[in-house]
Amino acid sequence: MVQTSGDRQADVPLWQIGGQGVFVKEVEAAVLDGRADIAVHSAKDLPSVTGPGLVLAAVPEREDPRDALVGSTFEALPVGARVATDSVRRRAQLAWWRPDLTFAGLRGNIDTRLAKASQFHAIVVAAAALRRLGRSEAIAELLDPRWMVPQVGQGALAVECREDDIATREVLAGIDDPASRAAVDAERAWLAAVGGGCDLPVGAYAVVRDGEIGMTAMMASIDGRVVLRADDVDTDPLALGARLARRVLHDAGGDDLLAVSHLRPPSP
Repeated sequence: MVQTSGDRQADVPLWQIGGQGVFVKEVEAAVLDGRADIAVHSAKDLPSVTGPGLVLAAVPEREDPRDALVGSTFEALPVGARVATDSVRRRAQLAWWRPDLTFAGLRGNIDTRLAKASQFHAIVVAAAALRRLGRSEAIAELLDPRWMVPQVGQGALAVECREDDIATREVLAGIDDPASRAAVDAERAWLAAVGGGCDLPVGAYAVVRDGEIGMTAMMASIDGRVVLRADDVDTDPLALGARLARRVLHDAGGDDLLAVSHLRPPSP
């Protein structure tokens, strides 16, 4: 088992220690140097582009991708309620719907977060994490992904191996779920096109129905005063992600939002 720097610094906000990559790099290094044959990640922790020498070999059937409120339903939160989450994506979308809310940081494993829940009016965690650990009873409300767009890959596992390890790739193909893979590929294509990470409020939610992939993509200002959303359908996950990125960046004003946020200059 590899303990990552993200695990060792559980009291430090993700954006201060490198974002999603802090849970991934050391594990990937173990695969690349032969200490491990496969790496199993939460897909939401993966960078949008797979590193050299590795391949995303399998995405098993996805769990619930939604965010969950613990401690209170959204409707029951009082004016000025204090909600705990380290995710800028969650904060921005909650603030857009309820500008009166205030926020506090919250990191650690699920048991640690649940133990701290009574200190706030509510906390927000991934529903999949609660379900996998048998803690579904803690869920006060599952947030509708149409207005609380999940993190890219949320609820899915991603299994990596060495690109040249054909035998392992063939074995892992047996646990790959085509629909989950298509949805995660589309969401990752969106993330790669916008260049986002843990410090940028972006999200995407894709679902496969009747052979088509429908996806909602979201980008927001850090303070939640601006939230941009776009929807589209395609059979090609990579084309869908790239097209939605163009729509949000060029048509909906995302490039201007990124420029104002000093994250990068506008596209030419």
